[in-house]
Amino acid sequence: MTPTAQVQALLATAAPTAPVLFSLTEHDRRAEGDDLPTIPAGGIELTAEEAAAALFEVEADLLEERAPNTDALYAALKAAVSKLGPAEIANLVGDFAELDNREFPEVGRCRRFGYRLALSFWYEGARSRSMTCGEAAVAVYFSGLNRYKQADFWALPKHRMLLARALYEGLHAVPLETLIRLGAAMDREFGDTLHVHEREWLYRQALPDYHRRRFAYHQVQFDRRTPIPLIVRPNSGGYTIGLTPPPGPDGRWLNPVIAEW
Repeated sequence: MTPTAQVQALLATAAPTAPVLFSLTEHDRRAEGDDLPTIPAGGIELTAEEAAAALFEVEADLLEERAPNTDALYAALKAAVSKLGPAEIANLVGDFAELDNREFPEVGRCRRFGYRLALSFWYEGARSRSMTCGEAAVAVYFSGLNRYKQADFWALPKHRMLLARALYEGLHAVPLETLIRLGAAMDREFGDTLHVHEREWLYRQALPDYHRRRFAYHQVQFDRRTPIPLIVRPNSGGYTIGLTPPPGPDGRWLNPVIAEW
């Protein structure tokens, strides 16, 4: 559902900042051949698996918090590195690699934490994160994808490819800062079931079709095997769309309901 000219003009006024000039290629921190960048911590560079092993060994209390923000995770990792040291982490990672996510849920959580930290340090001079469920759903809303009943959509051949194509099509329908704002409102509407939130005026004007909003959100929420790109926040300010990372350690992409900076 491409925005009308009236809505496009409205959305443009909601995001008056100039486009961000940031070279994704020049700032990519990955070594040649690596799928993920390393994580700088305590003067050393850790892989996502090494970071997960260090967190698992030292930061048991952190596992009690369901959704620590990325800054809290990074502080915990630096504390773990300071306590363990590079040699001990190297000794731990072999045993940690043998642990199964399904048998030990804490291991799976730590691997997702390590993955999140690697995504955060993807680019030099910037922080990055996965798109939220709401942000991805807003992009799907603005795409040309037809609305289906959920079961009917999942029954379509190559439905995941259709969803990914719709997401990328809709990413450029509105300014990115506006998409982030609308995504936060959609996450409040469908992701926060404990509270009733008043929908802001821009959200109601830009995404008026409740059934299409719900369709878009539920497809993204329940199918985490759809590739989702990063949102990048350069240190110089603003936002830009980054590369699409490989899936996480459980074979799925992250799509949280809050922005995990």
